Amino acid sequence: MAILITGGAGYIGSHTCVELLNAGYEIVVLDNFINSKSESLNRIRRITGRKFKFYDVDLLDKEKVDRVFIENEIEAVIHFAGLKAVGESVRLPLSYYYNNITSTIILCEVMKRHDVKKLVFSSSATVYGMPERVPISEESPLFTLNPYGRTKLMIEEILQDLYISDQTWSIALLRYFNPIGAHYSGLIGEDPNGIPNNLMPYITQVAVGKLKELNIFGSNYPTKDGTGVRDYIHVVDLAVGHLRALEKVSTLTGIDAYNLGTGQGYSVLEMVSAFEKASEMKIPYRIVDPRPGDAAVCFADPLKAKRELGWQAEKNIVEMCEDAWRWQKQNPNGYENKMNSIKDPHYFNSEDFLVEI
Repeated sequence: MAILITGGAGYIGSHTCVELLNAGYEIVVLDNFINSKSESLNRIRRITGRKFKFYDVDLLDKEKVDRVFIENEIEAVIHFAGLKAVGESVRLPLSYYYNNITSTIILCEVMKRHDVKKLVFSSSATVYGMPERVPISEESPLFTLNPYGRTKLMIEEILQDLYISDQTWSIALLRYFNPIGAHYSGLIGEDPNGIPNNLMPYITQVAVGKLKELNIFGSNYPTKDGTGVRDYIHVVDLAVGHLRALEKVSTLTGIDAYNLGTGQGYSVLEMVSAFEKASEMKIPYRIVDPRPGDAAVCFADPLKAKRELGWQAEKNIVEMCEDAWRWQKQNPNGYENKMNSIKDPHYFNSEDFLVEI
């Protein structure tokens, strides 16, 4: 029996694949490389020393998704795949609604056909919109401010309705806060397409010389230094959270949402300072106008995940910055830099594990 990982070549997906393989799970990875690079799969193999099946398949292709289930004994699914840039979703709302929602419906239809009813869904703290108070608990009002966030909330509602219609399903909705960092090996990390949308990869690309300076959006928020405060969580802690959620859906039926965050907020300037200490690099920045819809303060109440999943974030802000810098320093151009991996005995080409269908 195997765990299907949709979007498994992406930033959070690749780290979750590593944790699953190291925990002894068999995995099958499905990705179409819209938001990811195939080299990440080689790095997963290099870190874990384990092989796994990979399908270059778009979830919108129902026939090919069905073939993945026919060819493998799938026990449960961790669903990462989807378009994920907030700004792009504002420009291309129809693409986001069609891709993210339709692909999830197709996935659930195929799962149901094959009697696979255990699902861990990659949601987002964007479902909370502008929080009325912090820390944010799972019972906080749900309201989103952009098409990306609305796709996450709509999918959560679709999955709620699915469970109501058939209570043999077991579903965990994981609401991420702000993932940063990288695997401590420096082999896998965040490799955004184009100019980064998130703070940490922007900082690391300034540090490595790819970008001139950091833009800080707003300095007049009601916070200690005027810059926005967010809950930053190490991507490996986040990956481990998926293992704990998988363990729960494997033993119980039902549907529930869980915040995955540290419960502590850091301002943008605090993050810049922490990174400068970790990297011994100076990060030039300039203050620009705040972005519409950005909350002043946003951080999680993670106690439900600790109580019900036995999970809590372990890594501190120093480790997050050190690991993010190690990844960027070793991979200044992201996965385009192969690190001479063909000479590495653990390296294997995608043909070694790609399944043609």
